[in-house]
This record gives sequence, C-alpha cells and structure tokens, in this order.
Amino acid sequence: MLYVSTRGKTDLFSAAHAITRGLAADGGLFVPQNIPAMRMVDIKAMERKPYTERAVDVLLQYLTDFSEDELRECVNAAYAPEKFGDNPVPLVQVNDNTGVLELWHGPTSAFKDMALQLLPHLLTRSMQKTGETNKVVILVATSGDTGKAALEGFADVPGTQIIVFYPSEGVSDIQKQQMITQAGKNVKVFGIEGNFDDAQRGVKEIFGNTALSDELAKKGYTFSSANSINWGRLVPQIVYYFAAYAQLLKAGKMTFGDEVDFCVPTGNFGDILAGYYAKQMGLPVGKLVCASNENNVLTDFLTTGTYTAKREFFKTTSPSMDILVSSNLERLLYHVTGSDAEVAGFMQQLAATGSYTVRPETLAAIQETFSCGWSSEDEVAGEIRSRYEKDGYLCDTHTAVAFHVAAQKKREGVPMVVLSTASPYKFPAAVLAALGEDTGDDEFAMMEKLHDITGAAIPANLRGLEGRPVLHKDVIDKTAMEDYVLAEILK
Repeated sequence: MLYVSTRGKTDLFSAAHAITRGLAADGGLFVPQNIPAMRMVDIKAMERKPYTERAVDVLLQYLTDFSEDELRECVNAAYAPEKFGDNPVPLVQVNDNTGVLELWHGPTSAFKDMALQLLPHLLTRSMQKTGETNKVVILVATSGDTGKAALEGFADVPGTQIIVFYPSEGVSDIQKQQMITQAGKNVKVFGIEGNFDDAQRGVKEIFGNTALSDELAKKGYTFSSANSINWGRLVPQIVYYFAAYAQLLKAGKMTFGDEVDFCVPTGNFGDILAGYYAKQMGLPVGKLVCASNENNVLTDFLTTGTYTAKREFFKTTSPSMDILVSSNLERLLYHVTGSDAEVAGFMQQLAATGSYTVRPETLAAIQETFSCGWSSEDEVAGEIRSRYEKDGYLCDTHTAVAFHVAAQKKREGVPMVVLSTASPYKFPAAVLAALGEDTGDDEFAMMEKLHDITGAAIPANLRGLEGRPVLHKDVIDKTAMEDYVLAEILK
C-alpha cells in the first residue's frame, strides 16, 4: 500500500514514510492510494477474536511495509491489559434503541488513547524502516484530550521530542492539569492565548515552513505530528468500528450482514472519518452521523455543501469539539472527488477567504453516507440528566452531544451505536450542573462529589492529579509558536 498527498504535489510514499513525516511536503494529508477491501468471512471471524487481533487484521490492510509479527508486537504493547483492561472498547447497551462504545478506558480517560498508545510504536518502527537518524520533533495542537494522550504515549520515547500547544482558556481544569503536570525529559507544553484553531493553524504553518524544516534537518531534527493529520494516528481508529460490530454480533443484537449506524461527536472529523474507511473496507455501516456542538460548522457543511470557518466561535462544555477548521475533512473530499487539484483549490480558498463550496454532486455523494445534527448547551445538559435518570448511564458532555443527535437520526430497525469519547470525570463541573447539583470552583472536589452522588468509579489516572507538581507554566502569544519551538529544540 502506497500513500499520496491530498493536494497531489508529492510522490508515492510508503506507510512508514507517511507516519514518520506526518504531513505531506505540499501541506496536504497522506491518504492511501486505494482503500483496501476486506473479505466478509474475515470480518465475520473478528467476532471470535480479542481486540488486539482485530487490530492486526485491519492494520495489515494499510501498513503493508510492516510484517504481521511487527504489528502484533506493536498492538500487544499498546493495548496491554494493565493499560486498558481485558476489553479496551466495551459496548454497553444503554437502552433498547442505542448502544454506546466506550473509548475512554485507557491511561488518560479519553478516546485519543486508542490511537496514541499505538502511534509511538508505529513511529519508532517507521523511523527504522525509512532510515531516519534525526531526532523526530512531534508538534501537537490540542483542544484538550489529544495533548495528554500524546504526552503519555511519547514521554521518554528514544529518538523523539514532543511539544504540545493548547488554548490556555479553552480546556477543562482536569485536562489542563493532566498536561501541565506531565513528566518526561523530552516533553514540553505551552498554553497559547487563542483557541484550538489558532493552535492548529500555528502547527500547520511550522510544518509548511520548508526553509525552517531544511535548517533543522541539517541540525539533526525532523518534524512530525501526533494529531490526526498523521495517518499513523488515524488508522488505529478504524479498528474500533470493526470491534463494535463484532460485539453486537456476539451479543445477539444483530445478524451478520445487517447494517449498523454510528453517531460520532466530532470537531476535527478524524474519529468519524475512521468510520468512513471502515465502511469502504466492507464493514456493513449504514449511516455515519456527525454530531456537533454549538460550533456546528460541520453540520452546516454537510447540509449545504458550503464550509464557512469565519463565524462566531463558542466556548462550550464540550471543549474538545470547539473547532472551526476540521482538518480531516480534507481527506474525505479527496476520496469523494478523486481530484487532488480540486481539494488543493478548496484549501486555498479556505486559507484566503475562510470558505469554500463543493459541487452539488460532491455533496450528494457525501450525504449518501453521512448525516448530521447539533446540540445546544441546554440540550447537552438535558441529555446528561436524561441518560442518568432514565437509563442509569453517566456520560460526559461530548457523548451527550452524540446521544442527543442520535435520538434525532435513529432509523427504525437499524442498531445505533454512540461513540463515547471521554470519561464524565474529565468534565465534572458540566456533568454535576447538568444533574442539578452545585459545583463550586474546584474541579477535583467536583470529581469526588460526582462519585458520591452516582457511585461511578473515578478512573485511577485522575485520582491524585491535583497534587502533582506543575512542570509546564508557559503561556505564549499565538503568533510566537515558531519562535518557542525553535528555542525549545535548540536549547
């Protein structure tokens, strides 16, 4: 399997090259030249396999320059029971209409662990395959969860250095504390005075500065990414769609070959795009429902065909979705249009004007697979309360967005699976308020209060977080990211 850029100005590259580099030299994203198809008999066989073997089955389709034994070593290390338990992605039947795929049982209590525990193993192997001798500097923009998951995955990994940027006032206190207390000789965390889009834009500009990259390469450094712009971050996410289907079969909730719909809370379009790849590979996926919060740029695009990033930005109780520029949408546009030149034009328009419009036939093709909806802040709070009171299920704000939209988009006779992306304990203030409880100012005290009220276990990685020493205190101007990266690398 070889990889191309969505913008078409690069050669064909191996999976190892795509993973090591993260972003194509022309600013595009790496995509597989062809989406592989899996045999139905192999999909059916996943019902009897553990998660690690399902992962090997899927990854083998895309990472063809890795051997089966190499991939098995990688996934066994990434998804070890001491990190994720016996089942990394349990499917919980919340009610007769809806199941929920819990993706947050890893080391940082967020779905990003499913990819970012595996990516360091894929990256180090990729570096060996490409003959990379430079230190790989991993730049990360985060809206909250990616940062900690990447830090946890890459801390003290030989041959790497990781620098994370987060919006200083755009994440929960729990998310911030997870990042700024991160230990590791090769890690650095910066808050920026801006939002996630500012952080993401800054990282992409650094990647796009070829003169800077060339200068640092001479000094022994190569840039890469742990955001979902990196194919090595996206491809592990395809696996849990197959795992969800296998669990539905095993539980007798459906017959093999029947369709299942997924509702995915998403801001950067990576998590739901993984579902698209699963569908294209042959998994019987019906609709992929894109669930947005009040920053509903994706809802508008999937409805009208016009993407408009220049719009009012809302700080919500689901901060990991507070995004106006959804990077992974570029990959979908490439696959649907089949034209790198057209995609490059869209991205140029977006950069110049903040907007672009796809052809009607392109929108129609997208709508064959994707539907959409969004939730207001009041609806998110109501959904948290309703799921707890009616079903005894406690969820976080992002999952609540998906529950609300899923109820609107549920098709008669088709199972609906909501992807749950974070533990409710990462957002205790919003969850407590939704349950009608007083919150106060201390999120760590709120975690204990939420536990006292609901009895739901607090994840071990979040207990004791308050008492950890703060190791990263810098908050910088969003225009100064490149300067700080240089200073950090060359110090």
